[in-house]
Amino acid sequence: MNRKEILAKRARTGRRAARVRARILGTLERPRLSVFRSHRHISAQLIDDTLGRTLVSASDMKMTATAKPMERAASVGRDIAEAAKQAGITSAIFDRGPYLFHGRVKAVAEAAREAGLVF
Repeated sequence: MNRKEILAKRARTGRRAARVRARILGTLERPRLSVFRSHRHISAQLIDDTLGRTLVSASDMKMTATAKPMERAASVGRDIAEAAKQAGITSAIFDRGPYLFHGRVKAVAEAAREAGLVF
């Protein structure tokens, strides 16, 4: 890929994320559950958009490298739900960002739902 293609791809990704986030607003009672996925890791955070502050976050950075990617994503979903319970948060709005609701992103969402987070 040359520089022009890389910049075009980043612009498309930014437009996709903006299109999704245009309809979502996280509040203190119902924060936005934002998922970030890279090639190696996945992380999630609960964000209050009215204050512009991250309330709770979870990542797979501290996990062992032997776990499979889907297991790591499910673990992040469970961790974010547990941290949300401790912070007194029971419901959230799911923000998939520029990613499809498929694979690891879906695994985070399903594990968070199973652990008690409502969205």
